[in-house]
Amino acid sequence: MEFGEIKNKISDMENKIKQFRGSLDLENLEESIAENEAKMTENGFWDDHEKAQKLIDENNALKDKYDNFKELSEGLENLQVLAELYQEDPEDDLMQQLIDDSDNLAAKLRSYELMMLLSEPYDSHNAILEIHPGAGGTESQDWGSMLLRMYQRWADQHGFSVEIEDYQPGEEAGIKSVSMMIRGKNAYGLLRSERGVHRLVRISPFDSAGRRHTSFASVDVMPELDDSIHVEINDDDLRVDVFRSSGAGGQHINKTSSAVRITHLPTGIVVSSQAQRSQLQNRETAMNMLKAKLFQREQEEQAKKHAEIQGEQLDIGWGSQIRSYVFHPYTMVKDHRSNYSTSNGQAVMDGDLDPFIYAYLQWKLQGAKQ
Repeated sequence: MEFGEIKNKISDMENKIKQFRGSLDLENLEESIAENEAKMTENGFWDDHEKAQKLIDENNALKDKYDNFKELSEGLENLQVLAELYQEDPEDDLMQQLIDDSDNLAAKLRSYELMMLLSEPYDSHNAILEIHPGAGGTESQDWGSMLLRMYQRWADQHGFSVEIEDYQPGEEAGIKSVSMMIRGKNAYGLLRSERGVHRLVRISPFDSAGRRHTSFASVDVMPELDDSIHVEINDDDLRVDVFRSSGAGGQHINKTSSAVRITHLPTGIVVSSQAQRSQLQNRETAMNMLKAKLFQREQEEQAKKHAEIQGEQLDIGWGSQIRSYVFHPYTMVKDHRSNYSTSNGQAVMDGDLDPFIYAYLQWKLQGAKQ
């Protein structure tokens, strides 16, 4: 690497850190941390344990944001000093240190930017992800299984665990529907970009005439909720059915009626779980999924009311096509919100979703600033 390239890299990182400084309001951040720490020393702070823990978590997040920014600023200053030393005495050892330190700071900067983008209340939670193929029989059901593989590969690459909670196979190929839990830090924050309708254009392997087909599948993503989120569910509003598990669930498949399907009668929401070994465990998992769906529904209704008051046009739910995957007559995967696209469709199907996720988060951030 030439010294000029490193200088440009340092300049780019300096501009990025300046942008962070402008958006952070460091003085206000310091004041908020000091106020929270003062509250923690007050008598009776732990009387409400849940409220106290929430404040501690919020303050830790603020301190992380502040401390990490300071670390970035100091890293940049050290790098600039090192660059000046190299200009005075261009030794190979100094050049290698410049390369190593600039790469290290760039990685930290990328992580910090991602932390800034993942600022929604439930971004740090695990994610519940569901795939529902659209009309089209085998063709769309196969598309659903392709998306399932894509998300499993993405999760594997990030060290996240995936547990299939409910799997309904297609008659000939693919899936009728699938629900899975993806566990890992910021799983929901990263995967909320995937919620919506995904469109595939390809030469169908199921068409003997070799014609081009268009298929659709909807993806829903919800945060797994913890005990701090209260969702009221009336037992009288539930219909609970038990059945034998089928598909990719576990060793006990088709041996006992351990799978559970719960229908929430007022909304028509249906959730199922068949991954666990006992009916009790599957019921608990299904109830957690129902809780997440009802919570998301309530959040959407509140957002819609707020948008109506503000006179905004808000698009919520399955109505919009968010991404197209075209494999004929050319190869292009394009997100219709951020306009990010790539011609390497195979890499995307192998789980390379991070550029799309990153572009979506930046798009959302820009929208929030307007």
